[in-house]
Amino acid sequence: MNYKLLGRSGLKVSELCLGTMGFGTEGGWGADAATSFAIMDAYANAGGNFLDTANVYKLGTSEKIIGDYISNHDRDYFVLATKYTLKDNVTNPNASGNNRKNMMRSVEESLKRLKTDFIDVLYLHIWDNITPIDEVLRAMDDLIKQGKITYAAISDTPAWVVAKGNTLAELMGWSQFIALQVEYSLLARTAERELIPMAKHFGMTVTPWAPLAGGALTGKYLKGDKGRIKPESNRLNARAEKITKVVMEVAAELGVSESHVALNWTRQQYFSCIPIVGATKVNQLLDNLKTVDVVLNADQMKRLSDASAIELGFPGDFFNEEAVKNNSFGGFYDRVEKR
Repeated sequence: MNYKLLGRSGLKVSELCLGTMGFGTEGGWGADAATSFAIMDAYANAGGNFLDTANVYKLGTSEKIIGDYISNHDRDYFVLATKYTLKDNVTNPNASGNNRKNMMRSVEESLKRLKTDFIDVLYLHIWDNITPIDEVLRAMDDLIKQGKITYAAISDTPAWVVAKGNTLAELMGWSQFIALQVEYSLLARTAERELIPMAKHFGMTVTPWAPLAGGALTGKYLKGDKGRIKPESNRLNARAEKITKVVMEVAAELGVSESHVALNWTRQQYFSCIPIVGATKVNQLLDNLKTVDVVLNADQMKRLSDASAIELGFPGDFFNEEAVKNNSFGGFYDRVEKR
């Protein structure tokens, strides 16, 4: 794999991120320790160095497995990202949320499970709509100064909150968020309304979770494998079926798997994007790694984008109106689009 810079930083990460939410067998599914080790071996052998986990994944087992693995490998080779926010114990009222107390406690517990002295990237996992964003950024900046984390990032949070946070951080001289993790795929494009334009403005890398929409975009559900997906899921409706059929058509044209098409649609966007690819079997990972050797042409990208297009709403659709583009601002929009 090639390497990309993560946001407005000098941190070099591989062009596919390995998602480890399935490391552990709690809940009756997932990969055991031996299989997880084999997956990380295959990923590292392909040049992958960017691992994504969270304090709550598999009740902490994901972090423990990663900790056991990297303690016997070159720790500095890996860029280790984890998250805090969601409830991970029942000992106190502050065992969840974005507050400073929970952040400090969660980081200490993650460091123990990961068997490391520092976390490369710490994500706020999900916005709690309670904690002031300046409290979050000041606490993360303190952890950076202490050497316990290296970079700050954020996930599943409204665009206005992230924008306010990065603006405050720039004003106060704190470390800014360098990455934004959100759901994004051909079946889930609503992040294009506010979140992705905001991330592009601040130079943040988008790290999409569920870029294959839980496997729906591989076509397996159209072939009869419903797996653990709920029948009412928006990954099984008529719109999803239409989009997935286009993915399958493009895959057939290129002679590649459907996952390669769906992943490359995210990778070839106009903003910095590193999809998170999960795996509970080695063969799943090995297939997804082939994505980096595939390129979609302009026509294929357009067909996929047209099939999955959403209404941006106001003001996004207003900005895209032909009358505005062609008749206002002296052709300003046309000139911007050509730059």
